Amino acid sequence: MISFDNTENAFKAKSDEDLKRSYQLFKLIGNPGLVKFGSFFTPIALNIGFKGLIKNTIFKQFVGGENIDDCSKTIAELGKYNIGTILDYSVEGKESEQDFDHCLEETLDTIKKANGDKNIPFCVFKVTGLARFALLEKVSSTALRQAQDASSDTKGQEKLSPGERSEWQKVQDRVNKICRAAAEAKQPLFIDAEESWIQQAIDDLANANMEEFNKQSTIVYNTYQLYRKDRLSFLQKTVETAKHKGFHVGAKLVRGAYMEKERKRAAENNYPSPIQDNKENADTDYNKALEFCIENIEHMAVCAGSHNEKSSLLLVQLMEKKGIDKSDKRIYFSQLLGMSDHISYNLSLNGYNVAKYVPYGPVKEVLPYLMRRAQENTSVKGQTGRELSLIIKEKQRRKA
Repeated sequence: MISFDNTENAFKAKSDEDLKRSYQLFKLIGNPGLVKFGSFFTPIALNIGFKGLIKNTIFKQFVGGENIDDCSKTIAELGKYNIGTILDYSVEGKESEQDFDHCLEETLDTIKKANGDKNIPFCVFKVTGLARFALLEKVSSTALRQAQDASSDTKGQEKLSPGERSEWQKVQDRVNKICRAAAEAKQPLFIDAEESWIQQAIDDLANANMEEFNKQSTIVYNTYQLYRKDRLSFLQKTVETAKHKGFHVGAKLVRGAYMEKERKRAAENNYPSPIQDNKENADTDYNKALEFCIENIEHMAVCAGSHNEKSSLLLVQLMEKKGIDKSDKRIYFSQLLGMSDHISYNLSLNGYNVAKYVPYGPVKEVLPYLMRRAQENTSVKGQTGRELSLIIKEKQRRKA
């Protein structure tokens, strides 16, 4: 049985200096007050000339580089241990058509980079990199209203102005162009999940492109955030629809990354929070989703995006019970670069398919991503403490 306590495996790729830097960084991240201060101070520090400091600390831990070529070293290093790279252009919050077209081209470049490279098993994009947030919110709201009205024949455009309809068509075309390029390159592709109030538009785009491009194999994957109360049933309905229509479902399973924001918005707008009432419920639905995917593996492919040891071990056990080979490409484990190496490396060194999310982008542009990673480590109970205890154990082992 795999042990995630094996620190020699977990930190094989880290030098003593790397280990020391990780230790110092997780010590800082473990302090909520410092994380809050850092979220405020880091953008200021960047503007007054501290780019080098940021680039050599938090950026180096969690980001592959400032552009695709910068990521080559990380890709090769992970590849030495049979860990794949998921290239993620992590620029967020843009609003202009020029920015959206740039993100489109950048995503297409990641597909070109991945084509034929066994070390890059997946590509990924966020729909907010290709569309205005407010437009996605309006399309989602309209689509949800129409889903409740059985007499409606339109899909998410009834309440849009002519200009917005044209803009939404451009978004659909961008997403379809990316998915088509991935299909032609036979390159699996993740569509990331985002905030619940824009997710309906993203789900509709993902389902339409899965239906178009997943006839023969699984190319397009949607992302299911199991910290939402409704996502397990949504996953199940999606698979049933796919069976009926004759396409494969790609499912990337995550717990979720916007919990505080979701609960705050629900309270401010006086509607029930879509987020599970407690972590136990999220864990239960996540594990049920894993079980469902393995039961239906002939009709789908799954990537377990998780830093949770119990869920990772559960998937190992489900594969063994079902007699699924460790190297079956329909099943992947995934963690973020710079986090949970004890899961990633121990799985890969035991023959399982593993890939790391490797974000990249200019330092200033990926700051929102970096701050979210720091806050995530602070808010997830025990995450930082677990990382620190393993680093300390490995430092002691090397010293001995």
